[in-house]
Formats: sequence, structure tokens, C-alpha cells
Amino acid sequence: MELTLHILWLIAGLVALYYGAEWLVKGASEIALKFGVSPLVVGLTVVAFGTSAPELLVCLESMRGAVPKPDVALGNVIGSNICNIALILGVGALMKPITIHKQIIKREVPILLGASLVFVLSLLDGEVQRWEGIVMAVGIVCYVVSSLRSAGKEGGESEEFSTEDLEKVKQSGSLRIVMNIGLVCIGLVTLKFGAEWLVTHGSAIARHFHVSEAIIALLVFAIGTSLPELATSIIAAKRGEGDIITGNAVGSCIFNILAVVGITASVYPLASEGIEWVDLGVMLGVIVLILPFMWLRMQINRAQGATLLLGYFAYCVLRSTMDAGLSG
Repeated sequence: MELTLHILWLIAGLVALYYGAEWLVKGASEIALKFGVSPLVVGLTVVAFGTSAPELLVCLESMRGAVPKPDVALGNVIGSNICNIALILGVGALMKPITIHKQIIKREVPILLGASLVFVLSLLDGEVQRWEGIVMAVGIVCYVVSSLRSAGKEGGESEEFSTEDLEKVKQSGSLRIVMNIGLVCIGLVTLKFGAEWLVTHGSAIARHFHVSEAIIALLVFAIGTSLPELATSIIAAKRGEGDIITGNAVGSCIFNILAVVGITASVYPLASEGIEWVDLGVMLGVIVLILPFMWLRMQINRAQGATLLLGYFAYCVLRSTMDAGLSG
């Protein structure tokens, strides 16, 4: 009976994280658009950070209290990045081949690879120290500023907001602004409770099955906190908007490392205990793998999407087997 309650609370936490992120992004985006911020800028900042909010809240929550859980924080970020590339791009490509924009290959993927290497190097001594977290946090500020400058030079509109939606937002009155402020507040509170439920009851389930907290974070929390990105990618795949799928997945990975790890480690240094080199290797490996996929024909086709998905499931099986062997 106790296990059933933990599972139900875990599911409630996942649902709360999903809707909390949705409400936060919707409310904050409409407020920004109402005050004249361009859709492209909103997409690069509010939406990008909002979809990484579940990971950030889970990481901060896992480090609070008398017994910090750094493996949950690190496992959540590493697992989410593997999930974003292998699972989300895999699902999107399997639904419909994803066309790749040149900027993703020339700018975003190299930045992601560089940020991932910095992250891995910071773990060579077994800990992401506070100063390393600050460097990463500064890195996300530089990335956002650079993205905004690049967007300003290129111009254009974000594909995340339709013309009809933009007109509705611009014509809305003060009541709509108050409602959106309320939506942001509700989203933040929902994220807070969702993260708390996820960490508390996920850890209890791990203890019950004698599974490490790192595994729960790498495989369960990772998928749960990546639900906003997955939902966005499925909708974009149906519309044939490949730029949104790849931009969403790669951008979220960049934010996960530089913003989520950076902010968390700036407050709480993150010591790695249950994270294995295979986790970091797979995280780097999937990034390297998609590069030739993208370069060949400027797209990720269904066969390549299936390869990414099979690779993700193989990693899940391998990592679970490894953990069972270590605990045994």
C-alpha cells in the first residue's frame, strides 16, 4: 500500500511538472509579447528557459534538506540531455523526417558539444565545484545575449507563435495581463510542488527496489522533466516544423548544462557518486552521432530516428543491468 502511494505521488509530480512548465511558459510569453517583446526573442529566452524549468526545480529540490542528493541533480540533467537528443529527436524523425536549419549545425550543436565537454571535464575530480557552476551560469548569459544579437541581425519571426495568436495577445486588455501573471505564479508553485513530490517519492521507490537514486534520475526523472520538450516536438512533427524540433531539443540541452547545472552548482556544489562514465559517454556520444546525420542531407530521416530510439532503449537496458549488478 505504501509503495502504491509513492508511485501515485511520483505520477502526480510528473504531471505537476508538465503543467507547471506549460502554465509558466504560456503566461510569461503572453506578458512579454503584450509589452512589445518580439516573438523570436520570447522563443529564445522565455520558452527556452521555461522548458528547462522542471530540471532546474528538481535539481534545486534534490539538494535542499539535511541529506542532499547530488546524484539526482546530475542524473536528471545527464538523463534529460540523452532523452532530448535520442528520444525526442528519434520520435520526431520517426513521425516525419526532420529538416535541419544550417544554424543548428554551424552554431547550436557545436555550442552544445563544447558545453557538454566542459561539464564532463568539471566532473573529472568527482564534483562540479561552485566556481565551475558560476562559469557555466555566465556561459548561459553569454549564449542568450549572443542568440538575441544574432536574431536581431537576421530578423524574422518565431515559428512558435502564430499570427492569429499574436493578434489576440496584442488586443487583449489589462484583465488578460492579470490572468497571465496569475498563470505564471500558479506555474511556479506547481513546479515547486511537482519537483518536491518527484524527488521525495522517487527516492522512496528507489530505496524500496534497492535501485540507486542516480538510475531513477537518469531514466525516470529525465523522461518526466523532458515531457514539455517531447510534447512540443510531437506537435511540431505533425506540422512539419523541423526547426522547432531540433532547436527545442538542442537548445534545451544547452540550457540544462549551462543554466540548470550552473545555477544549482553555484548554490550547492555537486559531488558525483552514482554517475558512471558510461552515462557521460552516451551523453557525448549521441551529440557526436547526430552530426553526420545532419550533415549528410540536412535532415534526420526515419531510419536515423529509429537508430536514435533503439540507442536510447539500449542505453536504458544497459544502465539498468549495470545498476542491478552493482547493487547485487
